[in-house]
Amino acid sequence: MRARNLGKTGIRVSEIGLGGLFTSSLGGGLGETVLILEKAVEAGITFLDTAPAYADSEQVLGQALRRLGSRGRSLVLSTKLGGRPKPFDPRDAAGLKASVDESRRLLDREVLDVLLIHEPDRPQLYDWWSDPLACEGPVLEVVRRLKEDGVIRAYGLGGTTVAEMSHCVRTGRFEVLLTAFNYNALFREAADELLPAASGLGMGVLIGSVYGQGGMARRFNREVRERPAWLSRPRQQQLLALYGLLDDCGLSITELSLRFVLGDPRVSCALIGPKSADQLAASAAAAARGPLPADLAARLEVIAAMVPFRPFEEPMILPFGKDYRGPGFPNLGAGLKIGGTL
Repeated sequence: MRARNLGKTGIRVSEIGLGGLFTSSLGGGLGETVLILEKAVEAGITFLDTAPAYADSEQVLGQALRRLGSRGRSLVLSTKLGGRPKPFDPRDAAGLKASVDESRRLLDREVLDVLLIHEPDRPQLYDWWSDPLACEGPVLEVVRRLKEDGVIRAYGLGGTTVAEMSHCVRTGRFEVLLTAFNYNALFREAADELLPAASGLGMGVLIGSVYGQGGMARRFNREVRERPAWLSRPRQQQLLALYGLLDDCGLSITELSLRFVLGDPRVSCALIGPKSADQLAASAAAAARGPLPADLAARLEVIAAMVPFRPFEEPMILPFGKDYRGPGFPNLGAGLKIGGTL
């Protein structure tokens, strides 16, 4: 497993890492998480990302890491601020500090390697900023003090939008960017503004949702051909073109997706969210094959350009195989786990 610099933080990370949404009761629980971590260590994966908002991921990961003993101690851990304690006040400095202390307890770490401000681009969820234009708020003082005190090694942002996250990045106040649902084999919204802004400032760049939290984890040939109501015609045609490319090159959709992201030198680490040790092993094997060949990457660029921006009201997570009936319905994508990264 190759390693890359996490920007200017001085931290080295494996080029693929584990997203913690499914190393929890949402996935296989403690038993499967132990197997996943053992397989990760064997494959040379060194980076784990989790969050208080990912169900009981911090607790499950902490228990699993303790079972790994010294092998678990060498892993680089990232977690987030947001959603804890309840009721959550994103401008309560004491509550934010208490949340970090709870993360350290659950993960069994005196020092957290990376601490991210979760969803700074969604004020309806977490209204972090007292001055949105300057991205100023009590949370900045908290993370700066935590770093000065040696409680964390680096801090940054984790979100899903492009314009809002680009604005935060351009303030130059942050060291690490985690962006999700806007940079993978088909979705390239982050390429024009967000990634150049982050790399230009020397930030570490973590890419979440490499597999689109399921939509790019396998092929949905019949569903795409039949075209569910939520699927726009441009996206349908793009997916059919992608499936044709996969037929030609003989790669799985997951291998193509992962190797595309790893071909971008601006990326420090691509996060995968395996639900099983077998899924992790397949991703590690794909990463070992390196970036896509130039001719295949060029063909993929043409397909990506078919839909340069997300169609209006397209779900953030393509809900293939789910009972999705459109925005505003009470069953908003039964089975979707909004707010996590894969």
